[in-house]
Formats: sequence, structure tokens, C-alpha cells
Amino acid sequence: MTDAARVETLIVPSVEALGYEVVRVQISGQARPTLQIMIERSDRATMTVEDCAEVSRAVSAILDVEDPVSVAYTLEVSSPGIDRPLTRPKHFERFAGFEARLETRVPIEGRKRFKGRLRGLDEGAVAIDTQEGPARIPFEDLTKAKLVLTDELIEAMQAGPR
Repeated sequence: MTDAARVETLIVPSVEALGYEVVRVQISGQARPTLQIMIERSDRATMTVEDCAEVSRAVSAILDVEDPVSVAYTLEVSSPGIDRPLTRPKHFERFAGFEARLETRVPIEGRKRFKGRLRGLDEGAVAIDTQEGPARIPFEDLTKAKLVLTDELIEAMQAGPR
């Protein structure tokens, strides 16, 4: 299990008890790595700095006791933003109809990068309509997925929680 996976396993119950969902846990950087914990409110309301600070305090206490990361790091708690990463199967259902970029670890239909309109999940695969036609990408083969910042997405997010 990676350090990021260990951190996620440790913090999810406390983060959820505070009324938030973990979107992604990621460790990046070499000399002084950053432990990024991306969260959103369970009620889908807009995230505030106070929300991030509340989760940061709770997570810091857990990490200080459990010490799951083997090197010194900088903790960063943030919201996913509008052009957010899609990391869970439910994200692909929630954001069906919006444009996204997907990357896979193995070639699918001869390529590893896809851009198009999400159609949700279909039997464990992400359904997406690309310029080249419809594609089905097994969720477990995704390495990266995120929404594309478009006027349509901005308007939808301004209209209210999704």
C-alpha cells in the first residue's frame, strides 16, 4: 500500500464524520513532498477556507499520531475546483454530460488519451463520446481523469450544487 493510500484509509472516517468527502489523496514532489488532500462538502455546498482549515486540523492530529508518511512533508488541504479530478465511479455518474479528459495505463482502442462528453458508467466502464466515436474505458484502467473547464461547466456550477 502506498503512503497516499495509507493516509486515505486513516483519514476518511474522520473527514466523513465532519461532513466532507475525500476526492483525492496525493503525494508529490521530491525534496519536501506535498501531501495534498482534496475534499468537498458532502452537502455539495461551496467550499470555504474555514472548511479546509477544519479538515486540516483534524487530519493533522491523525497524521501526527499515526505517522503514515515516511518522510517530512507539507500538508495541503484544498477543494477540487471546477475542473476537478474524477477519482471515484460516482463522479462519472454525477458529471455525466460534461466534457472530460481521461488517460489510461494501457492502450484502449489503440490510444491512452480520450477527450469527450461523459456518458456515465456502463457495467464498470466509463462511457465517453469522443470525436472518434463512443468509447468504453474500464474504470480500473484509468490513471487520470478530470473535467474540462468549459462555459457550460462554469454555468452549471454557478447554478448550484451538483
